[in-house]
Amino acid sequence: MFYHLLFPLSDQVGFMRLFGYITFRSAYGAITALLICFLLGSWLIRQLVRWQLREHIRPDGPVTHLTKAGTPTMGGLLILAAVVIPTLLWQRLDTSYTWIILLCTVWMGTVGFIDDYLKTVKRYPKGLVARYKLLGQITLGLLVGIIMVFWPPGPPEYATATMIPFVKERMLPFGLLYIPVVVLVITATCNAVNLTDGLDGLAIGLVGIAGFAFVLIAYVSGRVDTAEYLNIVYMPDSGELTIFALSLVGACLGFLWFNAHPAQVFMGDTGSMALGGALAGMALLLKKEILLIIVGGVFVIEAASVLMQVASYRWRGQRRVFKMAPLHHHFELLGWAESKVVIRFWILGIMLALISLTTFKIR
Repeated sequence: MFYHLLFPLSDQVGFMRLFGYITFRSAYGAITALLICFLLGSWLIRQLVRWQLREHIRPDGPVTHLTKAGTPTMGGLLILAAVVIPTLLWQRLDTSYTWIILLCTVWMGTVGFIDDYLKTVKRYPKGLVARYKLLGQITLGLLVGIIMVFWPPGPPEYATATMIPFVKERMLPFGLLYIPVVVLVITATCNAVNLTDGLDGLAIGLVGIAGFAFVLIAYVSGRVDTAEYLNIVYMPDSGELTIFALSLVGACLGFLWFNAHPAQVFMGDTGSMALGGALAGMALLLKKEILLIIVGGVFVIEAASVLMQVASYRWRGQRRVFKMAPLHHHFELLGWAESKVVIRFWILGIMLALISLTTFKIR
């Protein structure tokens, strides 16, 4: 919004030229996100307590987690506000990149909100039935897939293709099969982030790390000089996603202030689903669907641990691969302190994010 209101005044007021720079608007998007979290965080936590929106801990989880019962949940509302508001304020509103990424984030945040509402207010133990949650994810995937195929925000020749890591001047084409690819990316990412949200600060920290990688990816993809130098596809206007990505990082840091161990508030499915939608949306819009596997490698590992555990239990005579899944619970039961698990997973996330960035030169 500020771009459209203030940048046209740059001929009269030279200072207004700053609003034309993506770097300036990205930095203030992050600052705005942080301020929203700091100013509204304590107030929202008090409201969640007053409304009795508290976490109910499953009895089959780690015993140490029983002390977390009663912690306010649905803090994802704060994350949504801290991502959506800066994006609307600082990002250009005349590009479809803005509206598609907001669609992914808000849609999945709404699905998560319904799940949290049913669990905390209506007292349905399982919240939103799994098939309905999956239906919400698939519906978004189909909608975004159709938009990407028939009204692509980027170069039409790359509408149904994706970049292949470590390979230059080659794109992997999918044709109309790109629509189910979009569905897969969205459903897999949202559920992987949701499964990872089991320890204080774990998921929000990992999303912040992945989000920062996408800050750099969006910036170089939207500049013709850096795109040409790195031999990657130049995507006009995709640089605007730098503002969204850095606002996401700011929101993650701001929420981590309250979610760090011992957590004052949990994000709930409202937050984890919204964050999953945001990561999936950026990967799709920047044509980095395969690279997302590396950028969000810890989420992939966490989801894979659940699949392995379920498959082993069913097909190997109720034998388990891990002491408990997702994987972070396995390490807890091995005796690792919660903060140690979180920090070590963050370190792994940083390493994978750095590896993903090297793919732009190792080609």
